[in-house]
Amino acid sequence: MTEEKTSITELAELERIYGAVATPSLAKVTDHIHPAYRPFIEASSFVALATSGPDGLDVSPRGDPAGFIEIQDDRTLLLPDRRGNNRIDSLRNILHDNRVALLFLIPGIGETLRVNGKATISTDPALLARFAVNHQFPKTVLRIAVESVFFQCSRAIIRARLWDPAVQIERQQLPSTGSILNQIAGNAIDGEAYDKALPERLKNTLY
Repeated sequence: MTEEKTSITELAELERIYGAVATPSLAKVTDHIHPAYRPFIEASSFVALATSGPDGLDVSPRGDPAGFIEIQDDRTLLLPDRRGNNRIDSLRNILHDNRVALLFLIPGIGETLRVNGKATISTDPALLARFAVNHQFPKTVLRIAVESVFFQCSRAIIRARLWDPAVQIERQQLPSTGSILNQIAGNAIDGEAYDKALPERLKNTLY
């Protein structure tokens, strides 16, 4: 078969293949942070933040000790923007299109939590101070107006064996960040020096 004959282009065809949505899959969606969902956000130490901008899509990791995303009320989340690579891809995108999606992960737990909403970027001094760590303030805080919340079942995490120590690999089995930079940028970046300085740089610039 040609690719044209095996490519789906119509919603009706897609729905025919996958069938009806089960009742629980629809019933679990709320337009606010339901009390049943609060514990997942409070226990999460990692979230993937998806945004959309003029140059395309972006998914960015966000992590801190559990509870780092504050639930201001049942329709508002506060997410501090910690130090990173200064590309500010997510923030650039939000200025263009304030729709965001978050995927919360909790170490050891199979279910994930999905939140969709709209974000604004705040530099309110009182808000920044609230998220200070080691006297270091985030430069901005995302205020996310929640529009939908629902949990994702554990199938993907189970299939991936994500929390299974038996499948974890040693870091040296993959190319180092310095070697990647050296291969891509050539002589412009000394990969060996980059790798040597990285542990101390991470330690000193975590916040």
